[in-house]
Amino acid sequence: MIVKSAVRHAVVGTVALLLALPVPAASASTVTEPTPPAERRADPARLYRTGTQAQPLAGAPDVPSLSALSWVVADADSGEVLAARNAHRRLPPASTLKTLFAVTALPHFDHEQRHTVEDWELEGIGAGSSLVGVQSGYTYKVSDLWNGVFLSSGNDAVHVLAAMNGGWDSMSRQMQEKAQALGAYDTRVVSPDGYDAPGQVSSAFDLAVFGRAGLRDPAFVRYCSTRYADFPSGSWSYGIRNTNRLLTGEDGVDRYPGLIGVKNGYTSGAGNTLIAAARRDGRTLVVSVMNPQWGGGRAVYEEARTLLDWGFEAAGHVQPVGSLQPPRARSESPAKTQAEQAQQAVKGKAQGSTAPQAGPEHGARKATPAAAAGASSPSGRASAPAAQAAALSGPGQGAVHEAARSGTAPGGLWSGLPLALVGSALGAALTLWVWRRRTTRREDGGAEV
Repeated sequence: MIVKSAVRHAVVGTVALLLALPVPAASASTVTEPTPPAERRADPARLYRTGTQAQPLAGAPDVPSLSALSWVVADADSGEVLAARNAHRRLPPASTLKTLFAVTALPHFDHEQRHTVEDWELEGIGAGSSLVGVQSGYTYKVSDLWNGVFLSSGNDAVHVLAAMNGGWDSMSRQMQEKAQALGAYDTRVVSPDGYDAPGQVSSAFDLAVFGRAGLRDPAFVRYCSTRYADFPSGSWSYGIRNTNRLLTGEDGVDRYPGLIGVKNGYTSGAGNTLIAAARRDGRTLVVSVMNPQWGGGRAVYEEARTLLDWGFEAAGHVQPVGSLQPPRARSESPAKTQAEQAQQAVKGKAQGSTAPQAGPEHGARKATPAAAAGASSPSGRASAPAAQAAALSGPGQGAVHEAARSGTAPGGLWSGLPLALVGSALGAALTLWVWRRRTTRREDGGAEV
């Protein structure tokens, strides 16, 4: 009887104890968090030095020696500059400036819109300009005009699109503002089509920035990667081809595998210029080449090919020498920025994740130029690592981590001990206490109750 009673009391006591004890919280070390990417710092002033800038590691291929006055090779995803030569040297950009024109103006248009060209829209086209054949009185779809810009480098198409987007002077101001927002401070826009004009300059660094920005717009990628298209001319049409030989593989230049495209240019003042982007093994590179000094018209393509080959081979074997990111984005603490973006993502999800969002080719079309330029600023984009961190951690895990760090996690004294061990120990103590109490009563002649 004594043993059965003691066991019964122990069981009851253990159950009561287990029900009273709070569930211990997970400690910070037991919750899996995404590992933040390692921050790789580079001195931004290095790219302002003259000559070739590179930081090869063990196993890196030799840095190319090219004839171009200025060039840059960078990772288009991270913005890291892998190597460069005279990156900020200001030179005439020729038609590679049309890349900035497209980055600035593309979001403002409905590409299915039709427009009838007027005489004044074709005024002021420079002598000897490249043309696609836009004619006054003819009606064109906006997409046809953009094909004329990217494939034929048509200054006539640029003039018409600029007229539709506020006019020539307004377009120049918009492009200048966009360049500043992207951190491209070497660029001075005088003629949006890239035609040589006094004071109009850019740099290999800025051109790489424009190319990288364009790759984030699906419409830009679609146009810059198009090799052939039909251009309308009244009741009939004629074929046009992209003048980027690295893309088409024509005129004695082999096509580059994985090339996305972007833009080439030439004027007597600028020489040959090129922005090229290619993708291989899940990695995208962007290069810019300005004014090769020997090799003729093909040299700009072959030197870009050399940079792309080197960049893909050097992956993981070089330290970056700079970044294409705007200075504001580079100066912010990555950890702080990702944390803030994760909080914003969680807050936005809580407020309503089903709210409709305007796509790049719909909602932005009706915006004013200034508003659209602001909306396309890179600073407004949430980074992929931050979004992943928000998705993986979530508000619940964040509260657990905060409680663990501050020492206010529930569980108190018992949070570090297994519940079964605590219950067993207390049950045994209770059994011993009851047994000793009853033994004492018997010795004293007390009655069992």
